[in-house]
Amino acid sequence: MTRIAQHELRLHADPTRVVVRPFHLAWQASGPDLERVQRLAREIIALDPRTVRAELAVVLRDFADRHRQIERVFQDRFDEIEPCLGLTTPLRRETQLLIGAYFCHEYSYAAAAVMNPSVVRHPDQSGLEPGSIRILLSLRAVGEGHISTIAFREGVITASREMYLTPQPTFATAAMAGSAVNPVTDDTVTLHRQSDSSLSGTVIFPITEAQRNGLEDLRLVEFEGEDGSREWIGTYTAYSGRDIRSELLQTDDFKDFTLTPIKGGAGRNKGMALFSRKIDGQFCMIGRQDGKNLYLLRSDTIDHWEGGELLLEPRYPWELVQIGNCGAPIELDEGWLVLTHGVGAMRKYAVGAMLLDKQNPSIVLARTSNPILSAADEDREGYVPNVVYTCGAIRVGEDIFLPYGVADSSVCFAFVAIADVLAAMDYPVS
Repeated sequence: MTRIAQHELRLHADPTRVVVRPFHLAWQASGPDLERVQRLAREIIALDPRTVRAELAVVLRDFADRHRQIERVFQDRFDEIEPCLGLTTPLRRETQLLIGAYFCHEYSYAAAAVMNPSVVRHPDQSGLEPGSIRILLSLRAVGEGHISTIAFREGVITASREMYLTPQPTFATAAMAGSAVNPVTDDTVTLHRQSDSSLSGTVIFPITEAQRNGLEDLRLVEFEGEDGSREWIGTYTAYSGRDIRSELLQTDDFKDFTLTPIKGGAGRNKGMALFSRKIDGQFCMIGRQDGKNLYLLRSDTIDHWEGGELLLEPRYPWELVQIGNCGAPIELDEGWLVLTHGVGAMRKYAVGAMLLDKQNPSIVLARTSNPILSAADEDREGYVPNVVYTCGAIRVGEDIFLPYGVADSSVCFAFVAIADVLAAMDYPVS
């Protein structure tokens, strides 16, 4: 097995990390829920001013010390749902805040697990020692009701391969929806990070009905446009509680985010990973269209994907059940390095790799016959045992920096030499 240098740091579930999020009754302010929303608002408006002040004081006493600028959060929440309320006269500020409070709740977003990370270079690379890079991790955080959200952590990797993460702020905040959002349409939505909240303290929650039960497994990549511009794009799975679909997260600065459904037949599947640039004028992705094999997808537009051509089938015992990608392909001089996951006997997950031709990624140059990472004895236990899984790694000098989830419960970190990965591959591949 390829030598892996594991870092001692590990991230675990943390029930103390709480955030104020919208109460779902107001997410769907249409149809039957609209009547409930309006009736609840009318009952609050009917309270006399003294009762309103007293009830608001209780809420602030209980929660103001647990969240940053909670009055502003309540005001923003009221402003978000006000168009649905059918108001004919202005309301006192205390009443607006109390209505906002009724349509929020406190949520421990990482109480159950953190898992399935991806990593990219941070947009800000200033003020670093030579050879160091600043990194940005995305994490799948799982809380009450097994609802998955997107959390972030910032950190630095030094030239000597030391790694540390920036401390999380005391308060976490939810990214806020843009004023034009209509969650019922399930179309593109915009979110913004609160101006006084750090990225390490920002959480992205489900917004639309298609996302209601979770945003799962964000695969981030730093994408270079044909004009040299850069943006960060991630594919993730939106889960409604019944159906899944793939969606895109796009941002230029991690202050404003756009969430867009992927149209076309390929969007009905999960586990899509975008190449970091166009190839022959087209966007390219790795996907799994049939639940078992890997496919290469090409598209003229970033948000519409169809079909795909078969790229790789399971061959070795550790991957016979199915294979999938472990994040965006990494561009090397030798070709595109794609980390893969395989599922074998007893549904044990392991991580391997393949190398694609740089000019024509439909050509598989080589693949690993054995895993480069699998669950060790001490890392097998957790919410889903015998699983190691990553949603994206990056090149750091001559190494691959690999954050990975263990047993759908915690996150570990490792470095592996690129030369070792390539040496572990079989050439040629038929």
